[in-house]
Amino acid sequence: MDTKTKKRRKAFVDTNDCVACGCCVKVCPKHAMEIWKGVMAKVDMERCVGCGKCAKECPASVIEVKEVLL
Repeated sequence: MDTKTKKRRKAFVDTNDCVACGCCVKVCPKHAMEIWKGVMAKVDMERCVGCGKCAKECPASVIEVKEVLL
């Protein structure tokens, strides 16, 4: 693996099943979650630190934190 490549944890929303309840927005310490057009949660990847608070709070269990290469 390239030494410049880093793994980071980021939140991903299953937009097909998200009901835009806003629970994730309330608990995100980095303000990386928003409700987009009133229909689904959206993650600001620049702000997301992958803490998992949104995934734990989501009543529909549609948020998953995954490792990604940056």
